[in-house]
Formats: sequence, C-alpha cells, structure tokens
Amino acid sequence: MTIRRSVPDITTSDPAASSAFYQLLGFREEMNLGWVVNLVSPSNPTAQVILITKDAAAPVNPDLSVEVEDVDAVYEAVRATGAEIVHPITDEDWGVRRFFARDPDGKVVNVVSHQS
Repeated sequence: MTIRRSVPDITTSDPAASSAFYQLLGFREEMNLGWVVNLVSPSNPTAQVILITKDAAAPVNPDLSVEVEDVDAVYEAVRATGAEIVHPITDEDWGVRRFFARDPDGKVVNVVSHQS
C-alpha cells in the first residue's frame, strides 16, 4: 500500500487566526472550505497542516489524515482487523473518497484518496 502523505489535523475554533500563525512559519493556504483549511510548504508540498473547525460530513474530527493510493484496499485491510470504523467509506462532495478509523490508542485517522 502506497502512502502519498501524512498530515496532522488540528482542531481550531478560529481557522483564520490559526492559518495566519502557520503562515508565519512559512506555510501557505492551499485550500480553504471555511470549516477546513489546508496549509502547504511551498518548498516541500508533502509538509502540510490541516486546520479544522468541525468536519462537515463525519461525526468527529480526525487527529491525522493519511492519503493513500487505494483507499478501498486500505479500508478492507483495516476493517478485517476489527478496528473501529468511525466514518464509513464515502465519496465526499469536495472530491475525496475517505473513511475514518480509530487506532489502538483512540486517535481518529482519516484515510483518504483524491478522486480524479
């Protein structure tokens, strides 16, 4: 299974203020949907931070996002272990296919592939 990137998801009550702070560190806004902001390093596009107020489609906010090549294969592998699926595999309106699973320490992981 191929991992394309791994990104921390930071819950924030003020995405504009948080975005301004991370921009001071050198990140730039790549995407802003209001409830979620993706910040990217201009010199290393795999170095990213996601700011999130409340996930628009899932019951909880994730702690980490992992972009994979084949989200369906990862979903089947995770489900086969009996791990808790927090948000079922879903094609989201903003162009991703994803699911959330809880890791052994209780952290919620957003496993995602971008749709073409």
